[in-house]
Amino acid sequence: MKKPFLILQLRPEPEASDSEYEAILEKGGLTSGLARRIRLDREPVPTEPPLDGFAGVIVGGGPGCVSDPPEAKSPDEARTEAAVMAMMPEITGRDLPFLGCCYGIGILARHLGGSVSKERYSEPVGPSVCSLTDEGRDDPLLSECPPKFSAFVGHKEAVQSLPTGAVHLVRSEPCPYQMIRYGKNVYATQFHPEADAAEIELRIRIYRRHGYFPPEDADRLIDLCHAVDAPVPGSILRRFVEIYG
Repeated sequence: MKKPFLILQLRPEPEASDSEYEAILEKGGLTSGLARRIRLDREPVPTEPPLDGFAGVIVGGGPGCVSDPPEAKSPDEARTEAAVMAMMPEITGRDLPFLGCCYGIGILARHLGGSVSKERYSEPVGPSVCSLTDEGRDDPLLSECPPKFSAFVGHKEAVQSLPTGAVHLVRSEPCPYQMIRYGKNVYATQFHPEADAAEIELRIRIYRRHGYFPPEDADRLIDLCHAVDAPVPGSILRRFVEIYG
């Protein structure tokens, strides 16, 4: 019997969380029977089965920032972030399959001792042109990707320098660290591999007053996203599921 994937979500907004979960299933080619969903704002990380009882761990995005000081985080943000951070020593130590999406790259980089901040490399909500590095071209997860592709982004903080031991896989002009790998099986992206234009439109509407962009720009950003075709990030998520499932 196939092992399920553990899908951890940090979004406290039900509509955003539900839509993200469905997007992960769709883009990953998963059924609900091969996924165990945990909304960390509502329930703890499971201890049974242990992590090696899952085919892999997929962490979704969220409105929080790992670089924010503790006093700037809501109790839910602090608790959900701590729950994921507590798993990282086992995941990286045992090289368990992991894909951190957007928020997940901050989690991984912070765990590895890297610098994550709002100093540089933030990107407004919308499409970004990404490029494979030399290491990315040789990575099995990216073997079917073109050298350049469009992806949807939107983040206030970013990885400022490559963490020790990590491999740089994907870059963009505004944000150099769009995807990294640690070991052989631990991946994280700054872009959203699960999101298409419709998914990003929903998040623009939900988070329009969360500081990602001026609220009056929402309709313009929605139109911008719908004008771009970005199928490659979803294929990366599907490839992760194919390799480890």
